Amino acid sequence: MTKLLHKDKPIIGLDIGSTDMKVMSVDLHRHTVTGYGAIDLDPLKIKKALDEDNEYLLSSLQTLMEHKLVGTLVSEEVALGIPTSRTFSRTFTVPANAEKTLKDAVAIEVGQYIPLPMSLLYVDYEIIERNDTTITVIMSAVPRKLVDNALDACNAVGLNVTLVEPAINAVARVLKLTEEGYLPTVIVDIGAANTDIAVLDGSVRITGGIAKGGNTFTLDIAKKLGVTLENAHQLKVLNGLAPGAKQAKLTSALKPALRSIITETRKVIRYYNERLSNDRRLEQILIVGSGSNVPGIGEYFTNELVMPARTANPWQVLDFGELPQPAKQFRSRYISVAGLANIPKGAMWQ
Repeated sequence: MTKLLHKDKPIIGLDIGSTDMKVMSVDLHRHTVTGYGAIDLDPLKIKKALDEDNEYLLSSLQTLMEHKLVGTLVSEEVALGIPTSRTFSRTFTVPANAEKTLKDAVAIEVGQYIPLPMSLLYVDYEIIERNDTTITVIMSAVPRKLVDNALDACNAVGLNVTLVEPAINAVARVLKLTEEGYLPTVIVDIGAANTDIAVLDGSVRITGGIAKGGNTFTLDIAKKLGVTLENAHQLKVLNGLAPGAKQAKLTSALKPALRSIITETRKVIRYYNERLSNDRRLEQILIVGSGSNVPGIGEYFTNELVMPARTANPWQVLDFGELPQPAKQFRSRYISVAGLANIPKGAMWQ
């Protein structure tokens, strides 16, 4: 591995999600955003663009860069985030004396646990822990076509991608900086259409997810209460699970999707506790993402999982400086791209 030659240049973040695309530039010395922007994406079109042709991806990226920016971007060097749900990550251990054949061990893990042949994947791995007897390795894999299409689109608009990572890893970086993420932590990233779940213990140890998110909450409220989607969204972000006249009906509407997310979170916690923890105890649950803006959701997770849970708010540390700020209910969508933009220059390896 060699360090990037352009390590003296700052890095900006670009996050391509399943429902939107965000860009952000951060002054790391002042923890201040110098530029940002977002554009909504058609979920079916962006999936096709990543899997097949990238025409929609390119046109969306051009629109974002040319018409949706607030402030300025400090560089064209990019850390690229891709949907966590499209990546495969596993943590495993091998005997310390097997380090020389680690590449073979990774290939075996890919063959056993990933439903795509290795020839169609980009695979990377890193030793995250070692002792006298074992080595702990985290492996990530992502479809080659997805990465290649994203790189082509970036190159076409003059952006130079220097790192690619799952969006949940970028979220973890922000939480380590701002939310006591140095503690063993469960991250629940509720996006518009998907929820990604991870355990952060020094690094991201395990990921999981489910195809339910903030849009699911809105649709369920609209159906249960017989209101428009616009009204349902307002009820979600203003009332949610908090005490009030509508609490019983809203809780009833939200519970099916929330229970599905809780069930998946329990699976991730169980896997960590049984296979990866080395007796380290999980300390907290941090809820993030555009779908996390539901009053009372922290208390709900605390009660269901018997672990302190809260909605993370990194903007107490990282702020927008003199730029016009996005509306409060939209700030949470920027957490992953903020993580991508918070990579210190010179800290990346290729």
